[in-house]
Amino acid sequence: MPGPRSSSSPPRPSPRRSWRPRPGPASAGRGHGPSPTKPTVVLVHGAFADSTSWNDVVKELQRDGYPVVSAANPLRGLKSDAAYVRQLVDSIDGPVVLAGHSYGGAVISDAARGAANVRALVFIAAYIPEKGESAAELTGKYPGSTLSDALRSVPVTLPGGGATEDLYIEQAKFHHQFAADVPRNVTDLMAVAQRPVTSAALAEKAGEPAWRTIPAYALVATQDLNIPPKAQVFMAERARAFTVKVKASHAVSVSRPHEVADILELAAARSR
Repeated sequence: MPGPRSSSSPPRPSPRRSWRPRPGPASAGRGHGPSPTKPTVVLVHGAFADSTSWNDVVKELQRDGYPVVSAANPLRGLKSDAAYVRQLVDSIDGPVVLAGHSYGGAVISDAARGAANVRALVFIAAYIPEKGESAAELTGKYPGSTLSDALRSVPVTLPGGGATEDLYIEQAKFHHQFAADVPRNVTDLMAVAQRPVTSAALAEKAGEPAWRTIPAYALVATQDLNIPPKAQVFMAERARAFTVKVKASHAVSVSRPHEVADILELAAARSR
């Protein structure tokens, strides 16, 4: 069986921006809005976050001429969340690079199945499930996650009438658990604005993964306390994803937006 795609081809990236693809003719309009020659980057946030968690990544992508859409992930159930994202993807003309953070990784893998315009999947400190696996199961596959000790639950009723619970990270624990490398004045706001995920969504089993047929890229956050880094590496290798490791917390799109933009632009450049 062939080995995993990795950062050995192209050469393993060095820190910061030295491995970003060199601008070519398609980048001639840099700084002047989206270029029609570039794919649209669709960003899907995960649990305990919202679309603003991508803000600094969006700034870099837009500056470099990429059209960007930051989706509002409902966080209600894997299948319904994926259907929502799929409708968004289907509304976009032209090629798409679809990226997911955390639970958003499970969502994009399901949403992209059979989507003709999705050219690459990018998993940012994310779940990359196999068919029949859940986010909750993958969290416990390796030691290192302290998420369960940081959660509080609120009973809720789903639109269809089913009972479940919304999960939040306790505000007093948010900085350490989710974003220890982000300034506390920022994480204090993130803790208040966090979007809850249902326990049902985290327990729902994934369908046939799109990463079997669409090129995959993965960024592993090596100081992640939500998804153990060993689990992230395991999933990336199984998906044969081009993989980079970044010394960062789970909130890597906030603390290390340069590196996140780098791998997104690499995936976009290789998909054209």
